[in-house]
Amino acid sequence: MFNRTTLLILVVALAAGLGLWAAQRHFGSGEKNTWPETTAIRLLSEPRELPAFSLRQSDRTQLAPGELKGHWTVVFLGFTHCPDVCPTTLAELAQSQKRWAALPDATRPRVLFVSVDPDRDTPDRTGEYAHAFHPDTLAATADVPSLEAFARSLSLVFMKVPPPAGAPADQYSVDHSATLVVLDPQARMAGIVQPPLDPKAIADDLLALTKATSR
Repeated sequence: MFNRTTLLILVVALAAGLGLWAAQRHFGSGEKNTWPETTAIRLLSEPRELPAFSLRQSDRTQLAPGELKGHWTVVFLGFTHCPDVCPTTLAELAQSQKRWAALPDATRPRVLFVSVDPDRDTPDRTGEYAHAFHPDTLAATADVPSLEAFARSLSLVFMKVPPPAGAPADQYSVDHSATLVVLDPQARMAGIVQPPLDPKAIADDLLALTKATSR
């Protein structure tokens, strides 16, 4: 249900994402990117290095920054009990994934779904959920402190919301950012995508970016 807590977390996430984009776009002092113009993806003028992180993938292997290098990657935080935003977003991203399916595996863009509900979402469950939308989607989770650090590094947020009075303890929800974060082939934060999503525009942007960085 849309409530005051949900509104607050979405406003914070929106402000964080837009604030980071605006600050880097207008006040960055390092080397600027030379990527092509994009429609759906708001590119940062300077990619941002991410601190070290370690997530556990659905196959039980560790996902570290080095594992994401070589590909453009779209990161989405969510959880498998999510009633609306998560299934809708993953379904829309699956449409984008179909548009770049013909690219070689070595350079094909990726989608990474990270569950921020480790109490209920094991790596296996997270993978089963994500792969139901598209088999190429990477799926991972971690303990709460690791997830909080990872989300913070991407200027994203999430928060556990207690269940309604009288409901079982495991019937809680998790409010989370709906913004997508785009990582470049060096696993740096390179841009954001905000809803409503346009699967074709996202795919077109990532196809152009992949072509530009594969030369």
